[in-house]
Amino acid sequence: MLCISLGVHFVNSCRELLVKARIAPDHGGHPWEDPGDPPEKGNDMKRSKRYKELLDKITAEPPFELDTAIGLVKETASAKFDESVEIAFRLGLDVKRSDQQVRGTVVLPHGTGRTVRILVLASGEKIKEAEQAGADFVGGEDYVAKIQGGWLDVDTIIATPDMMKNVGKLGKILGPRGLMPNPKTGTVTPDVAKAVSDAKAGKIEYRTDKTGNVHAAIGKASFDASQLRDNLVELAREVIRAKPAAAKGTYIRNVTISTTMGPGIDISSASIMDAVK
Repeated sequence: MLCISLGVHFVNSCRELLVKARIAPDHGGHPWEDPGDPPEKGNDMKRSKRYKELLDKITAEPPFELDTAIGLVKETASAKFDESVEIAFRLGLDVKRSDQQVRGTVVLPHGTGRTVRILVLASGEKIKEAEQAGADFVGGEDYVAKIQGGWLDVDTIIATPDMMKNVGKLGKILGPRGLMPNPKTGTVTPDVAKAVSDAKAGKIEYRTDKTGNVHAAIGKASFDASQLRDNLVELAREVIRAKPAAAKGTYIRNVTISTTMGPGIDISSASIMDAVK
């Protein structure tokens, strides 16, 4: 018992010494927090000077009318590369319920500004159709094996129905990356020529995440304001059209537009609804 008592006393004494050593006289933080330690990720993270300067350009109170918000997002695009313009819809959905999921595709009128690399998995005459349509890579079991070996230098994969028995083996590889062909998104189809044409023209997929948000890129900062507006309105129209019948209350609760490196700019939901009419 004496040994145990001494052991506990020794441990407690060591803890007291460590605490005293770690707390500076003028530091009122947590006992185990070093004043020189970097702040944890979250609200205490410091914004860069450039980011603060961009925020200073937004002088009015949000939310903004649609055209005003697009003008601001172009004004705050100051990176040395052509930033993507992204939109986020916060939807009033209970995504834990299977009947309140939103998913679909839309062809943006002015495309996304990205060069899309397309792989078509097909056989027979469909290989020639895909090549003539402009697919970057076309093949069958050879490309299935290539993907199993680690190759994934593509942005979109399209497959004919007869190839799905082979493509099914790739579910664990393609699924987490959003590359798995799916009939609901038009990437499992016998009409490979149309699928390739749509993908090249700017077809994007949208779906709710775990928190009920829909995120998508709608173009580049170099796009004209009118092009960004057309793309945004087309996407908004599709998201509204896809509203689940089981959804209750306000459907579109918040809409935010931003560039890759810029601040988020809130858009008035009412102006979105007016634009899609």
